[in-house]
Amino acid sequence: MIPRTAKAAVGRRILDAFLAAGAVEVAPDILLPADTLLDLYGEDIRARAYLSTDPIRGEVVLRPDFTVPVVQMHMAQGAEPARYCYLGEVFRKQDHGDTRPANPRDNEYLQAGFEMFSRDAGADAEVFALFHGILAPQRLTATIGDMDLILDAVRGLPLSQARCAMLSHHIWRPARFERLLDRFSAPAKPRVFAVNGAPWTGLRSEAEMAARIERLETARAEPVLPPEWRERLARLFAVAGPAPEALDELRVLSDHMPAIAEATERLAARLDAIAARGIDPGTILFDASHGRRTMEYYDGFTFSFTAPGREGWPPVASGGRYDALTKVLGQGEAIPAVGGIIRPGLLTELERC
Repeated sequence: MIPRTAKAAVGRRILDAFLAAGAVEVAPDILLPADTLLDLYGEDIRARAYLSTDPIRGEVVLRPDFTVPVVQMHMAQGAEPARYCYLGEVFRKQDHGDTRPANPRDNEYLQAGFEMFSRDAGADAEVFALFHGILAPQRLTATIGDMDLILDAVRGLPLSQARCAMLSHHIWRPARFERLLDRFSAPAKPRVFAVNGAPWTGLRSEAEMAARIERLETARAEPVLPPEWRERLARLFAVAGPAPEALDELRVLSDHMPAIAEATERLAARLDAIAARGIDPGTILFDASHGRRTMEYYDGFTFSFTAPGREGWPPVASGGRYDALTKVLGQGEAIPAVGGIIRPGLLTELERC
Protein backbone atom coordinates (compact mmCIF):
# COMPACT_ATOMS: atom_id res chain seq x y z
CA MET A 1 0.00 0.00 0.00
CA ILE A 2 1.51 3.31 -1.08
CA PRO A 3 1.05 6.07 1.53
CA ARG A 4 -1.22 8.95 0.54
CA THR A 5 1.58 11.34 1.43
CA ALA A 6 3.81 9.77 -1.24
CA LYS A 7 1.10 10.18 -3.90
CA ALA A 8 0.52 13.76 -2.77
CA ALA A 9 4.23 14.51 -3.10
CA VAL A 10 4.27 13.24 -6.69
CA GLY A 11 1.13 15.25 -7.36
CA ARG A 12 2.75 18.38 -6.01
CA ARG A 13 5.76 17.79 -8.28
CA ILE A 14 3.45 17.57 -11.30
CA LEU A 15 1.61 20.70 -10.17
CA ASP A 16 4.94 22.57 -9.92
CA ALA A 17 5.65 21.64 -13.55
CA PHE A 18 2.26 23.04 -14.58
CA LEU A 19 2.90 26.22 -12.59
CA ALA A 20 6.27 26.57 -14.34
CA ALA A 21 4.38 26.41 -17.65
CA GLY A 22 2.51 29.57 -16.69
CA ALA A 23 -0.65 28.14 -15.12
CA VAL A 24 -2.57 29.63 -12.21
CA GLU A 25 -3.57 27.13 -9.51
CA VAL A 26 -7.32 26.78 -8.89
CA ALA A 27 -9.35 24.61 -6.52
CA PRO A 28 -12.94 23.85 -7.62
CA ASP A 29 -15.41 22.77 -4.93
CA ILE A 30 -15.61 19.10 -4.03
CA LEU A 31 -19.40 19.13 -3.76
CA LEU A 32 -20.90 20.39 -7.02
CA PRO A 33 -24.41 20.97 -8.41
CA ALA A 34 -25.36 17.91 -10.41
CA ASP A 35 -27.88 19.27 -12.91
CA THR A 36 -25.50 20.96 -15.33
CA LEU A 37 -22.47 18.77 -14.74
CA LEU A 38 -23.89 15.31 -15.34
CA ASP A 39 -25.42 16.32 -18.66
CA LEU A 40 -21.94 17.16 -19.93
CA TYR A 41 -20.21 13.91 -19.01
CA GLY A 42 -20.35 10.67 -20.95
CA GLU A 43 -22.48 7.78 -19.81
CA ASP A 44 -19.50 6.09 -18.17
CA ILE A 45 -18.88 8.96 -15.76
CA ARG A 46 -22.57 9.62 -15.10
CA ALA A 47 -23.01 5.98 -14.07
CA ARG A 48 -20.03 6.17 -11.72
CA ALA A 49 -20.75 9.51 -10.03
CA TYR A 50 -21.65 9.78 -6.34
CA LEU A 51 -24.96 11.63 -6.09
CA SER A 52 -26.80 13.01 -3.10
CA THR A 53 -29.71 15.37 -2.43
CA ASP A 54 -29.38 18.57 -0.45
CA PRO A 55 -32.59 20.14 0.92
CA ILE A 56 -31.49 23.59 -0.32
CA ARG A 57 -29.16 22.92 -3.27
CA GLY A 58 -31.10 20.01 -4.71
CA GLU A 59 -29.13 17.19 -6.37
CA VAL A 60 -25.38 17.42 -5.82
CA VAL A 61 -22.42 15.29 -6.89
CA LEU A 62 -18.98 14.60 -5.47
CA ARG A 63 -16.48 16.00 -7.96
CA PRO A 64 -15.96 13.30 -10.65
CA ASP A 65 -13.72 15.50 -12.81
CA PHE A 66 -12.04 18.91 -12.79
CA THR A 67 -12.37 20.10 -16.37
CA VAL A 68 -16.07 21.00 -16.36
CA PRO A 69 -15.98 23.10 -13.15
CA VAL A 70 -12.78 24.80 -14.35
CA VAL A 71 -14.45 25.68 -17.66
CA GLN A 72 -17.48 26.99 -15.76
CA MET A 73 -15.23 29.20 -13.67
CA HIS A 74 -13.30 30.47 -16.67
CA MET A 75 -16.35 31.23 -18.81
CA ALA A 76 -17.94 33.15 -15.91
CA GLN A 77 -14.86 35.37 -15.73
CA GLY A 78 -14.51 35.69 -19.50
CA ALA A 79 -10.74 36.20 -19.51
CA GLU A 80 -8.58 34.91 -22.34
CA PRO A 81 -6.05 33.57 -22.90
CA ALA A 82 -5.64 31.72 -19.61
CA ARG A 83 -3.92 28.69 -18.11
CA TYR A 84 -5.04 26.84 -14.99
CA CYS A 85 -3.73 23.90 -13.00
CA TYR A 86 -5.10 21.93 -10.06
CA LEU A 87 -4.43 19.03 -7.71
CA GLY A 88 -7.14 17.27 -5.76
CA GLU A 89 -9.36 14.25 -5.32
CA VAL A 90 -12.02 13.01 -7.71
CA PHE A 91 -14.65 10.44 -6.80
CA ARG A 92 -15.92 7.67 -9.08
CA LYS A 93 -17.57 4.33 -8.43
CA GLN A 94 -15.61 1.39 -9.78
CA ASP A 95 -17.60 -1.47 -11.31
CA HIS A 96 -15.94 -4.75 -10.37
CA GLY A 97 -18.70 -7.05 -11.58
CA ASP A 98 -19.76 -9.97 -9.38
CA THR A 99 -16.47 -10.50 -7.57
CA ARG A 100 -14.08 -8.13 -5.86
CA PRO A 101 -10.62 -8.29 -7.49
CA ALA A 102 -7.44 -8.75 -5.49
CA ASN A 103 -6.36 -5.18 -6.31
CA PRO A 104 -9.49 -3.04 -6.67
CA ARG A 105 -9.22 0.42 -8.22
CA ASP A 106 -9.58 3.40 -5.92
CA ASN A 107 -12.94 5.14 -5.71
CA GLU A 108 -11.21 8.31 -4.50
CA TYR A 109 -7.93 9.32 -6.13
CA LEU A 110 -5.78 12.31 -6.94
CA GLN A 111 -5.79 14.14 -10.26
CA ALA A 112 -3.29 16.77 -11.29
CA GLY A 113 -4.40 18.74 -14.33
CA PHE A 114 -3.67 21.56 -16.72
CA GLU A 115 -6.23 23.49 -18.80
CA MET A 116 -5.31 25.99 -21.50
CA PHE A 117 -7.69 28.50 -23.08
CA SER A 118 -5.99 29.90 -26.17
CA ARG A 119 -6.54 30.72 -29.83
CA ASP A 120 -2.94 29.78 -30.61
CA ALA A 121 -2.81 27.17 -33.39
CA GLY A 122 0.04 25.43 -31.58
CA ALA A 123 -1.85 24.89 -28.32
CA ASP A 124 -2.44 21.16 -28.91
CA ALA A 125 1.25 20.53 -29.50
CA GLU A 126 2.24 22.65 -26.50
CA VAL A 127 -0.02 20.78 -24.08
CA PHE A 128 0.99 17.38 -25.46
CA ALA A 129 4.68 18.29 -25.20
CA LEU A 130 4.19 19.48 -21.60
CA PHE A 131 2.68 16.13 -20.57
CA HIS A 132 5.24 14.21 -22.65
CA GLY A 133 8.09 15.96 -20.84
CA ILE A 134 6.70 15.32 -17.36
CA LEU A 135 6.11 11.63 -18.10
CA ALA A 136 9.22 10.96 -20.23
CA PRO A 137 11.21 9.15 -17.48
CA GLN A 138 8.57 6.40 -17.32
CA ARG A 139 8.72 5.58 -21.05
CA LEU A 140 4.96 5.37 -21.38
CA THR A 141 3.11 4.68 -24.62
CA ALA A 142 1.74 7.90 -26.10
CA THR A 143 -1.39 7.62 -28.23
CA ILE A 144 -3.24 10.44 -29.97
CA GLY A 145 -6.52 10.70 -31.82
CA ASP A 146 -8.71 13.34 -33.41
CA MET A 147 -12.47 13.50 -33.03
CA ASP A 148 -12.58 16.09 -35.83
CA LEU A 149 -11.80 13.29 -38.27
CA ILE A 150 -14.63 11.10 -37.03
CA LEU A 151 -17.20 13.88 -36.72
CA ASP A 152 -16.34 15.32 -40.13
CA ALA A 153 -16.57 11.87 -41.68
CA VAL A 154 -20.05 11.34 -40.20
CA ARG A 155 -21.22 14.78 -41.30
CA GLY A 156 -19.96 13.99 -44.79
CA LEU A 157 -22.01 10.81 -45.22
CA PRO A 158 -24.63 10.91 -48.02
CA LEU A 159 -27.48 11.01 -45.48
CA SER A 160 -29.93 13.66 -44.38
CA GLN A 161 -28.78 16.23 -41.83
CA ALA A 162 -31.08 14.68 -39.24
CA ARG A 163 -29.57 11.21 -39.67
CA CYS A 164 -26.02 12.55 -39.58
CA ALA A 165 -26.89 14.40 -36.36
CA MET A 166 -28.21 11.18 -34.81
CA LEU A 167 -25.02 9.34 -35.69
CA SER A 168 -22.85 12.16 -34.34
CA HIS A 169 -24.78 12.13 -31.06
CA HIS A 170 -23.99 8.43 -30.55
CA ILE A 171 -20.40 8.47 -31.82
CA TRP A 172 -19.13 7.71 -28.28
CA ARG A 173 -21.49 4.73 -27.97
CA PRO A 174 -20.19 2.25 -30.58
CA ALA A 175 -22.97 -0.33 -30.13
CA ARG A 176 -25.74 2.23 -30.61
CA PHE A 177 -23.81 3.82 -33.45
CA GLU A 178 -23.60 0.49 -35.29
CA ARG A 179 -27.30 -0.16 -34.75
CA LEU A 180 -28.07 3.20 -36.32
CA LEU A 181 -25.82 2.38 -39.27
CA ASP A 182 -27.72 -0.91 -39.68
CA ARG A 183 -30.97 1.00 -39.66
CA PHE A 184 -29.81 3.63 -42.16
CA SER A 185 -28.28 1.00 -44.45
CA ALA A 186 -31.61 -0.70 -45.14
CA PRO A 187 -34.96 0.61 -46.40
CA ALA A 188 -37.25 1.77 -43.61
CA LYS A 189 -40.01 -0.66 -42.75
CA PRO A 190 -43.47 0.64 -43.65
CA ARG A 191 -45.64 1.78 -40.76
CA VAL A 192 -49.40 2.08 -40.77
CA PHE A 193 -50.92 4.75 -38.57
CA ALA A 194 -54.62 4.39 -37.87
CA VAL A 195 -56.78 7.36 -38.81
CA ASN A 196 -60.02 7.53 -36.80
CA GLY A 197 -61.91 9.74 -34.44
CA ALA A 198 -60.41 8.35 -31.23
CA PRO A 199 -58.96 10.97 -28.86
CA TRP A 200 -55.19 11.45 -28.55
CA THR A 201 -53.79 9.95 -25.32
CA GLY A 202 -50.37 9.80 -23.71
CA LEU A 203 -47.79 12.13 -22.21
CA ARG A 204 -47.00 13.82 -25.55
CA SER A 205 -49.23 16.55 -26.91
CA GLU A 206 -51.23 16.08 -30.10
CA ALA A 207 -48.79 18.35 -31.95
CA GLU A 208 -45.77 16.36 -30.69
CA MET A 209 -47.28 13.06 -31.78
CA ALA A 210 -48.25 14.45 -35.17
CA ALA A 211 -44.68 15.73 -35.66
CA ARG A 212 -43.30 12.32 -34.68
CA ILE A 213 -45.55 10.57 -37.21
CA GLU A 214 -44.44 13.01 -39.89
CA ARG A 215 -40.77 12.30 -39.13
CA LEU A 216 -41.34 8.56 -39.34
CA GLU A 217 -43.16 8.86 -42.65
CA THR A 218 -40.47 11.18 -44.03
CA ALA A 219 -37.76 8.68 -43.03
CA ARG A 220 -39.31 6.08 -45.33
CA ALA A 221 -38.48 8.25 -48.33
CA GLU A 222 -34.83 8.78 -47.36
CA PRO A 223 -32.21 6.94 -49.41
CA VAL A 224 -30.23 4.22 -47.64
CA LEU A 225 -26.52 4.53 -46.93
CA PRO A 226 -24.61 2.90 -49.82
CA PRO A 227 -22.46 -0.04 -48.63
CA GLU A 228 -19.22 1.54 -49.86
CA TRP A 229 -19.66 4.44 -47.44
CA ARG A 230 -20.07 2.12 -44.50
CA GLU A 231 -16.92 0.29 -45.57
CA ARG A 232 -15.03 3.60 -45.77
CA LEU A 233 -16.22 4.54 -42.31
CA ALA A 234 -15.04 1.18 -40.95
CA ARG A 235 -11.64 1.74 -42.59
CA LEU A 236 -11.39 5.13 -40.90
CA PHE A 237 -12.24 3.75 -37.46
CA ALA A 238 -9.59 1.04 -37.95
CA VAL A 239 -6.70 3.39 -38.81
CA ALA A 240 -4.07 2.80 -36.10
CA GLY A 241 -0.30 2.70 -35.89
CA PRO A 242 2.72 5.00 -35.78
CA ALA A 243 1.47 8.53 -36.41
CA PRO A 244 3.37 9.19 -39.69
CA GLU A 245 2.14 5.93 -41.22
CA ALA A 246 -1.41 6.58 -40.04
CA LEU A 247 -1.27 10.04 -41.62
CA ASP A 248 -0.33 8.49 -44.98
CA GLU A 249 -3.27 6.10 -44.68
CA LEU A 250 -5.65 8.94 -43.84
CA ARG A 251 -4.51 10.92 -46.88
CA VAL A 252 -5.29 7.96 -49.11
CA LEU A 253 -8.67 7.52 -47.45
CA SER A 254 -9.49 11.22 -47.84
CA ASP A 255 -9.52 10.72 -51.61
CA HIS A 256 -12.65 8.63 -51.03
CA MET A 257 -13.95 10.66 -48.06
CA PRO A 258 -13.38 14.33 -48.96
CA ALA A 259 -14.98 15.48 -45.72
CA ILE A 260 -11.92 14.38 -43.71
CA ALA A 261 -9.34 16.11 -45.92
CA GLU A 262 -9.11 19.31 -43.85
CA ALA A 263 -8.89 17.45 -40.53
CA THR A 264 -6.19 15.21 -42.01
CA GLU A 265 -4.05 18.21 -42.93
CA ARG A 266 -4.61 19.75 -39.49
CA LEU A 267 -3.29 16.49 -38.04
CA ALA A 268 -0.24 16.79 -40.29
CA ALA A 269 0.36 20.34 -39.04
CA ARG A 270 -0.05 19.18 -35.44
CA LEU A 271 2.54 16.43 -35.91
CA ASP A 272 4.92 19.00 -37.41
CA ALA A 273 4.38 21.25 -34.38
CA ILE A 274 5.05 18.32 -32.03
CA ALA A 275 8.23 17.49 -33.95
CA ALA A 276 9.31 21.13 -33.64
CA ARG A 277 9.19 20.66 -29.87
CA GLY A 278 11.73 17.85 -30.03
CA ILE A 279 9.39 14.85 -30.02
CA ASP A 280 9.72 12.27 -32.80
CA PRO A 281 6.21 11.68 -34.25
CA GLY A 282 7.32 8.16 -35.11
CA THR A 283 7.31 7.33 -31.39
CA ILE A 284 3.65 8.37 -31.08
CA LEU A 285 0.77 6.04 -31.92
CA PHE A 286 -2.29 7.35 -33.73
CA ASP A 287 -5.64 5.65 -33.23
CA ALA A 288 -8.58 7.07 -35.18
CA SER A 289 -11.02 5.62 -32.63
CA HIS A 290 -9.07 6.90 -29.62
CA GLY A 291 -11.45 9.78 -28.92
CA ARG A 292 -14.46 7.45 -28.83
CA ARG A 293 -13.08 5.95 -25.63
CA THR A 294 -12.53 9.26 -23.82
CA MET A 295 -14.75 11.94 -22.29
CA GLU A 296 -17.65 12.88 -24.53
CA TYR A 297 -16.83 16.57 -24.29
CA TYR A 298 -13.61 16.10 -26.28
CA ASP A 299 -14.35 17.23 -29.84
CA GLY A 300 -10.90 17.46 -31.43
CA PHE A 301 -7.36 16.35 -30.58
CA THR A 302 -7.15 13.66 -27.87
CA PHE A 303 -4.18 11.98 -26.20
CA SER A 304 -3.33 9.43 -23.53
CA PHE A 305 -0.22 7.94 -21.93
CA THR A 306 -0.49 4.30 -20.89
CA ALA A 307 1.86 1.98 -19.01
CA PRO A 308 2.98 -1.06 -21.05
CA GLY A 309 2.39 -4.35 -19.27
CA ARG A 310 -0.19 -2.91 -16.88
CA GLU A 311 -3.30 -4.68 -18.06
CA GLY A 312 -6.47 -3.25 -16.56
CA TRP A 313 -4.88 0.07 -15.68
CA PRO A 314 -6.55 3.26 -16.86
CA PRO A 315 -4.29 5.75 -18.67
CA VAL A 316 -1.66 7.35 -16.45
CA ALA A 317 -2.52 10.61 -18.23
CA SER A 318 -5.15 11.69 -20.72
CA GLY A 319 -6.60 14.81 -22.26
CA GLY A 320 -7.81 16.60 -25.34
CA ARG A 321 -9.54 19.56 -26.95
CA TYR A 322 -13.03 20.61 -25.85
CA ASP A 323 -13.96 23.77 -27.77
CA ALA A 324 -17.70 23.01 -27.85
CA LEU A 325 -17.83 22.64 -24.06
CA THR A 326 -16.77 26.28 -23.62
CA LYS A 327 -19.67 27.37 -25.81
CA VAL A 328 -22.17 25.28 -23.85
CA LEU A 329 -20.99 26.67 -20.52
CA GLY A 330 -20.36 30.15 -21.89
CA GLN A 331 -23.98 30.65 -22.97
CA GLY A 332 -22.96 31.36 -26.54
CA GLU A 333 -19.48 32.73 -25.86
CA ALA A 334 -16.65 30.35 -26.72
CA ILE A 335 -12.87 30.05 -26.78
CA PRO A 336 -10.71 27.15 -28.00
CA ALA A 337 -9.49 25.04 -25.07
CA VAL A 338 -7.32 21.99 -24.51
CA GLY A 339 -6.07 20.26 -21.39
CA GLY A 340 -5.47 17.02 -19.57
CA ILE A 341 -4.88 15.21 -16.30
CA ILE A 342 -2.22 12.97 -14.75
CA ARG A 343 -2.95 10.40 -12.03
CA PRO A 344 -0.24 10.86 -9.38
CA GLY A 345 -1.14 7.56 -7.71
CA LEU A 346 -0.36 5.52 -10.82
CA LEU A 347 2.80 7.52 -11.48
CA THR A 348 3.93 6.84 -7.90
CA GLU A 349 3.47 3.10 -8.40
CA LEU A 350 5.53 3.19 -11.58
CA GLU A 351 8.31 5.16 -9.95
CA ARG A 352 8.54 2.66 -7.09
CA CYS A 353 8.93 -0.37 -9.39
